[in-house]
Amino acid sequence: MRSIKQIENLKGKIALVRVDFNVPIQNGKVVDNFRLVKALPTVKFLQEKGARIILISHLGKGKGSLAPIARALNKFLKIKFVPEIIGPKVEKIVSKMKNGNILLLQNLRNNKGEKNCDKIFASKLAKLGSIYINDAFSVSHRKDASIILLPKLLPGYAGMQFEEEIKNLSHAFKNPKHPFLFILGGAKFSTKMPLIKKYLKLADHVFIGGALANDFFKAKGYEVGQSLVSDTNFGIAEILKNRKLILPEDVLVKSGDRLISKKINEIKKDENILDAGEETVKNLAGLIENAKLILWNGPLGKYEDGGAEATKKVLKLVAVSKAESIIGGGDTIALISQMKMEKKFSFVSTGGGATLDFLANGTLPGIKALE
Repeated sequence: MRSIKQIENLKGKIALVRVDFNVPIQNGKVVDNFRLVKALPTVKFLQEKGARIILISHLGKGKGSLAPIARALNKFLKIKFVPEIIGPKVEKIVSKMKNGNILLLQNLRNNKGEKNCDKIFASKLAKLGSIYINDAFSVSHRKDASIILLPKLLPGYAGMQFEEEIKNLSHAFKNPKHPFLFILGGAKFSTKMPLIKKYLKLADHVFIGGALANDFFKAKGYEVGQSLVSDTNFGIAEILKNRKLILPEDVLVKSGDRLISKKINEIKKDENILDAGEETVKNLAGLIENAKLILWNGPLGKYEDGGAEATKKVLKLVAVSKAESIIGGGDTIALISQMKMEKKFSFVSTGGGATLDFLANGTLPGIKALE
């Protein structure tokens, strides 16, 4: 991939920059600006070099406006919001841009051509710029028009955050440091299974928490009550034989209106597993202390229902450890932002599904499009 740092002369060039500003908005305000802040180095670099910058992003599944994001960005940079994506009005505004100016176009997914990877939509977008920059690693597992087609229509480059993601996440599978601890939580078993199989080979210990652990408990013959489990057989029995695999020893369950700490063999049919227990956290503490590399994706409990304590405790343990720490996953990052701990780890990925796919496969459609 070519980097934006390799572009010899950016002065006057119109850079069409794909960013990921798909951030939570409540009452017209951005409530977590983590992804916005991560895009700033690329935007400021282009601005200082005299480029004209057009930022493009999606928000949700479409029909939403990026106006609140423009307001949030204006705390860091002077941004002009354009409430359209393509067409004569946009082209006229672009034609009047001066060096260093920044535009933010409307939500890409408001046009069906983005998700449909439509060539006509992509060509109209490409018409606005002279170079294309992908700084949206977190969307680069998707085959959308702005990710796949634009680098075919314009000279394509990787942005700074994009490069940081690839460099840091690659540490997990290219000559990783040992002892290597992989912590995997969350749900969506189908997306996590390739990671479990891969990192049982690469890591020294693989801890499975969150809803993922419920499937393992069930496969071992334990009662899991009303807890979330997968309805597919993923060949867990074979994985259970692996000595590197570590499961929670105790859990926090919801029993009626109460939250109770229980051993795995004590769960009743009407109970629901919410979080990993205190003994489990203590066992993880020793592994964290000895580790030289910690890779973590996904929370250890159902944090929106009161199962956030184990994740918070383990995050604090990882933050003070001497290990290189690489953290990813939307829900985990949301907790890190809430706890204001972004700078406590070696690297915090902006990606959810993209991080999982890259860790499993070593590449993404958005990376291949830039090669």
